[in-house]
Order: sequence, then C-alpha cells, then structure tokens
Amino acid sequence: MTVDEAGIIRCPWCGDLDLYVRYHDTEWGVPLHDDRALFELLILEGAQAGLSWLTILKRREGYRAAYDGFDPARVADYDAPKLAALVEDARIIRNKTKIKASVANAQAFLAVQEAFDSFDAYLWRFVDGRPIVNHFSELRQVPATTPLAEQVSRDLKSRGFSFVGPTCVYAFLQSAGLVNDHLTGCFRHKELAGAVR
Repeated sequence: MTVDEAGIIRCPWCGDLDLYVRYHDTEWGVPLHDDRALFELLILEGAQAGLSWLTILKRREGYRAAYDGFDPARVADYDAPKLAALVEDARIIRNKTKIKASVANAQAFLAVQEAFDSFDAYLWRFVDGRPIVNHFSELRQVPATTPLAEQVSRDLKSRGFSFVGPTCVYAFLQSAGLVNDHLTGCFRHKELAGAVR
C-alpha cells in the first residue's frame, strides 16, 4: 500500500505520480455505463497491450483528439487515408495492427449496440448489473485474468473484436468498474464496494 502526506492509503500500483493517482482515485473501478466512455476504454486497453497503462494514460488526450472524441460511428467509417494519418500521429501509439483493429472494433461495437440497445446493456449482463467486489489485501493476490474475463473475451472475439484477450479484458473490467479490485486497505475499496448503477 502507499500512503500520501495526508495519510490516504491507496493501492500500491499508482505510486505517487499525480496522473496515476488521479486515475486511481477518480476512475479506476468506478462503474461505467456511458457507451462512448466504454468504447474509449476498450480501444485504449487494446492499445495498451504489451505496454504499460501509464504509457496510454499519458497519451489519452492525444487519442481523444486523433480519434474524434472516440465516437464509435465516426471511427467505424475511417478510411485508408485516415488510417495512414493515424500511423503518422505522434500523439498515439503508432502500431498499424492496433490502429486497424480499432476500426474493426468500432464496427463490432456498433453491431453490439444494435443487438442489445447499448454496449452498456451487453457488457453489464455478464455480472448481472452488479460489480464483483473482491477482497484482496495484497497486490500479488490480484489475478491477471479470471474465468469471467475469459468468457467476455470469447464473446467479444465471436462478435469480431480483436485485441480483447483475457488479460486485456480483465484490465478493462477492472477499469470500467465491473470488478472492484482495489485492495481492502485502499480508501477506494470501501467507497466503491456498494456502487451499482
């Protein structure tokens, strides 16, 4: 655990870097139900594959600008010149495969919205609309993936998504608040333990 000057106890992974601390305190593990925000998180988690989350957080504003505010309908329509421009955009991770996948994922995202009325409705049905609250006291107890993440990963892949392996999906579920993996000693664990819709 980390303790700041005010005596606030946090999960150790956020350290004392302001950007990471703000993300930990205000976003990570908070139940997320906005489709645009879920799409953003899904694309960023895919971009993060093989990298650190901090690397992505530092570029998030650049991603928002490059990806038209993460409007899935606009991203789904990206053509070859736009993809070429993204590959040259220093504000984002310039990985051609990940960039191409983001467009396919936008198209798959729109199909899920069409089928379930919202991506939110699709996603939260995996946990019956209520976050799973874990009670880990040490970082080493937090898994990299779970059977739930494997189930969601398989379903996403069957619907045409990519860069949604179980480890990426578990990070997504944690970030979007479907799973509360704040350590029990962290001030956010108790605050979020009763969070629903």
